[in-house]
Amino acid sequence: MRDVAFVIYPDYSIMALSIVMAFEVANTVTETPPYALHFISETGGKIKTSCGMMLESKPFSSTPFHTLFVGGATIPTASPPGLIEYIRGALALHRRIAAISTGAFVLAEAGLLDGRNATTHWMHAPLLQAQYPAVKLDQDCIFTNDGPIWTTAGGAAGLDLSLAMIESDLGVDVAKAVARELVIYHRRTGGQSQISTLLELAPKSDRIQAALTYARENLHRPLTVAELAEAAHLSPRQFSRAFLAETGQSPAKAIETLRVEGARDLMEQSRHPIEVVARQTGFSDRDQMRRAFLRAFGQPPQVLRRMARLEARPHADAAEALD
Repeated sequence: MRDVAFVIYPDYSIMALSIVMAFEVANTVTETPPYALHFISETGGKIKTSCGMMLESKPFSSTPFHTLFVGGATIPTASPPGLIEYIRGALALHRRIAAISTGAFVLAEAGLLDGRNATTHWMHAPLLQAQYPAVKLDQDCIFTNDGPIWTTAGGAAGLDLSLAMIESDLGVDVAKAVARELVIYHRRTGGQSQISTLLELAPKSDRIQAALTYARENLHRPLTVAELAEAAHLSPRQFSRAFLAETGQSPAKAIETLRVEGARDLMEQSRHPIEVVARQTGFSDRDQMRRAFLRAFGQPPQVLRRMARLEARPHADAAEALD
């Protein structure tokens, strides 16, 4: 049984507690529940969260946990002294420590992120770097793992980190079962960007959004302007004008960006040869995909795949060390 504790405090963001679901579901898809869940705070008792909901907790103690989660407040502020004192001693007490979103500020204030790779929500990343320059901050990736310390961006990224932990603890089959139960399409790897292409393009009309969704679901096709215009129920000329006005990009540029994002996801989530990835995401061949990757990331596909595998290796090593 792995004891997983969630540190809460006044004005704790309720969004950080979404990760509880992943461990709760893991207990239902395995023959023997692998996790025991705990909620702890400096004072114990009822703690008022950011949305006004009260959570019952037990006071800090010297009890060691397999994993300690530290969530953040909606707006980062100085932490209570008792919380910082507890977190300063956390590495000596617990096997694995994770910060959700602005919880990284708590870990940084306690000195746990000095010299370590870390991330946080993109809105607050510049402030974290300015206040704690010793942190090796990656402002874009959705989560990081540096030894026993994990950090993640806000929102749904906490679930990606939780699934990575469950995969490290219990194997890929259990992690997939949890993802299916939570109706998650797939677990994103930590190196992925916090903001997706579809979100970044942010079309204002349903018609352009429909065309982009159609494109994302049909990347293996040539995807001509005429085809996208038909999906948007516009003439090709009207579509091209509206697309540029709403997204700031030409259809061709946006589709290439979607193809690159899809190819990177597929490379990180599978062992398909690069030629297969290129074909499945609509590139004419691996050379065309390589040129697109260099424009988008400054790195060829092989390098990004190698980096993803190197990132995955510490998770496996951590599982072996913790078992």
